[in-house]
Amino acid sequence: MTDAFFPSDDDAGFDEDGFDAACLRATIDLGAIKANWLEMQRLSGRARTAAVVKANAYGMGIEPVAETLYAAGARDFFVATAQEGAELRPFAPDARIFVLSGLWPGLEPVFFDYELVPVINSEEQLAFFMGLLAEHGEYPCALHVDTGMTRLGLSPEEALALADDPARPASFSPVLVMSHLACADTPDHPLNARQLALFRQVTEAFDGVEASLANSAGVHLGPDYHFDLTRPGIATYGGQAVNGATNAMVPVVTAEARILQIRAAKAGESVSYGAAAVLARDSRIAIVGAGYADGFHRSGSSAGVPLRGALEQGAHGVLHGRRVPQIGRITMDLTMFDVTDVPGARAGDYVELFGPNLSITQAAAAAGTIDYELLTSLGHRFDRLYLDPED
Repeated sequence: MTDAFFPSDDDAGFDEDGFDAACLRATIDLGAIKANWLEMQRLSGRARTAAVVKANAYGMGIEPVAETLYAAGARDFFVATAQEGAELRPFAPDARIFVLSGLWPGLEPVFFDYELVPVINSEEQLAFFMGLLAEHGEYPCALHVDTGMTRLGLSPEEALALADDPARPASFSPVLVMSHLACADTPDHPLNARQLALFRQVTEAFDGVEASLANSAGVHLGPDYHFDLTRPGIATYGGQAVNGATNAMVPVVTAEARILQIRAAKAGESVSYGAAAVLARDSRIAIVGAGYADGFHRSGSSAGVPLRGALEQGAHGVLHGRRVPQIGRITMDLTMFDVTDVPGARAGDYVELFGPNLSITQAAAAAGTIDYELLTSLGHRFDRLYLDPED
């Protein structure tokens, strides 16, 4: 026996082309994004607060998020690529837009046309940028120093040598020196203090140039880490920045998937690929239209995936105010939930995958990942509804 969803003309609120009819929907609260950014601004003290909108504003949509944060007062923006910077420019008309991946040959027109600020990450990028200055004259840049992340950036020794280089052209005038904390989400990690000490050496050598070190977690480390500009990312989008701490950020996104069918299944029957989950009781199984192609990670499956050998509990959803366990392997387009204990569950209802009743941090942990990955994985098949920040 199955209970399938067939919308009819009298189905209340049904709109074939609208949000109410979507198989997958994401409600994005722009007011929450604004509130979170303003809270990070408050915590940043005297430092200015940048808006980090890389990766399509962490999957939330660069246009609505950028417009919201620009209206809230953000005038420094960070993106990953020049293409993202070009897309951002119309929504942050007089802001400084820093491009974290830097400038490479062939991208000069994009940087010049959209007035993007390259972040110089290596000696190769520095040499190319110096050549551009010789040809075109003065142009702003940021200097990225790797103080312990072992990722992008000049070494502290290279940065200090550059600061003391008498042959450095006068046209080379960085507007920002920056680094990135590796362990700020663990406040007592000794690398935080080591990175801070190294970064101070560099900033002293570039006296008069603004400095930026703190990400979301770094802001919580206190004023010593704030410098002139903070760069909160995940906290702006409602994620947890500091391990083990209470998350004071306002939830931003509610992701939901429609129940396409409810199946009655007997004890002893198996569910999904590999027959990895076997029912211990007669059950009602809701099949929803979301899967790993939509960013609901297969690793969160209740059975049949390697992660369950390390973490006992898999993913959950929320239906009618009750948590419902995911059952069997999550597939590309479909996921199964056990709704046996939810009276009134029917096809056409929506299961909350994460949102106000199930935090994105909890949903990510069940899949063995982090808030960042879950947000940025939110697939294009989700219909998005934006709540106005002024409502």
